[in-house]
Amino acid sequence: MGKIWEFFDTMNEIVYVTDIDTHELVYMNKRTLAECKLESLEELKGKKCYEVLQKSQVPCAICNNHQISEGCFIEWQYYNPIKNRYFLIKDTMIIDEGRRLRLEIAVDNSRQEQKYRLFLEQQDQEVLANEGMRLALRAETPDKSIDIMLEYLGKALKGERTYIIEKNKYGGDDNTYEWVACGIKPEIKNLQNLPPEVCASWYRDFSEDKKIAIEDIEDIRETDPVKYEILKQQDVHSIVAVPLYDDRSVIGFYGVDNPHGKSLEYTENMLQIVGHFIISCLKRRNLLKQLEQMSYSDPLTQLGNRFGMDRYMAESNFGDTIGVVYCDITGLKKVNDSEGHLAGDRLILRASDCFSEVFGDYGLFRIGGDEILAICPGISKEELLKKTEQLRRVAEENQVVMALGAVWEDTAEDNIDRLLAAAEKQMYEDKSAYYKKMGWERRRV
Repeated sequence: MGKIWEFFDTMNEIVYVTDIDTHELVYMNKRTLAECKLESLEELKGKKCYEVLQKSQVPCAICNNHQISEGCFIEWQYYNPIKNRYFLIKDTMIIDEGRRLRLEIAVDNSRQEQKYRLFLEQQDQEVLANEGMRLALRAETPDKSIDIMLEYLGKALKGERTYIIEKNKYGGDDNTYEWVACGIKPEIKNLQNLPPEVCASWYRDFSEDKKIAIEDIEDIRETDPVKYEILKQQDVHSIVAVPLYDDRSVIGFYGVDNPHGKSLEYTENMLQIVGHFIISCLKRRNLLKQLEQMSYSDPLTQLGNRFGMDRYMAESNFGDTIGVVYCDITGLKKVNDSEGHLAGDRLILRASDCFSEVFGDYGLFRIGGDEILAICPGISKEELLKKTEQLRRVAEENQVVMALGAVWEDTAEDNIDRLLAAAEKQMYEDKSAYYKKMGWERRRV
């Protein structure tokens, strides 16, 4: 009659027998032989269990030979770092010809264990994400909410930098938000209006619902040299990025550089969970910008309106020199009456374009149907006069007749209203001179 363990020879579980006193292997079933890349039992002679199964030179510290006894099984769970798998272990002692032998049956429990650990990991991610969103929602503005969320993610994922990249109106990409860990160099100023080809390969992946998870950027050195050089310059070693969608269209992406402590898959899942919140913040930001644009801008020219001028004056530092240029679009009423209001709108737009070309670096406002104003803090008197004459030339080239008034002072403190009135007075004088020159009756006093 054969040995009792031969009954397990064709079982799918891992089964082996060792000598408790010497640790020598006595038996392995076919599954275990295959796992250990052995052809036959003959190869076991003289080999220790810890040598073959654990690749160790000494007995395992977790060995429980002293705990097992004949007639009963001890059950326990074990993660084998050599195999990277989880096992449910059953051990017992059998006596064979006076030898104390250990019979072990190991059931591969990796899939179930991984599901359980994934469940715990997902719970952990959801708790972390919810806490970050709770903090971010307390912020007064969408911009502040995003800043808080990026900082929270960066710290939770132990990353060096978290950021958002958005497509801009020129077809390139802008780094719009950034958080960096202590001692890490900010890159947001260096990542503005990136050429389309820089992120093109990633956007192709995003369009196919793929994510970016690069454990070592050296892996893309040959396949994506443009992206490699940019990441290398930023001292990025690893990166995870996920797309940001609006109505199924990719509008950008956000990510984390050099995350530590967790797997890239964990990092990717965290970014995915928070992605919807980031999109919500961006939409709220855009809506507020639109409302602000409507509140402070002239709908036709997109220059500031009277409310926009008041805010500009309240927020600007007018302790330095200041210049004011006041314009009246001469003949607008005549165009409206003879050619229609669409033609009048085109005239207004040409006039505003002239102002933008010459005074685009300063505050520009349409404060009436035919009145446009430039407020220029910090400008020199010579520069103001030079630009005013340039404006007259540009207006003439664009077939726009303007009456202009320009006033300058070396300090603007408490004098803004007086300056506006003085510039307006000069403008009316210029307009009267124009009507007199043309032999027309002045229509407005």
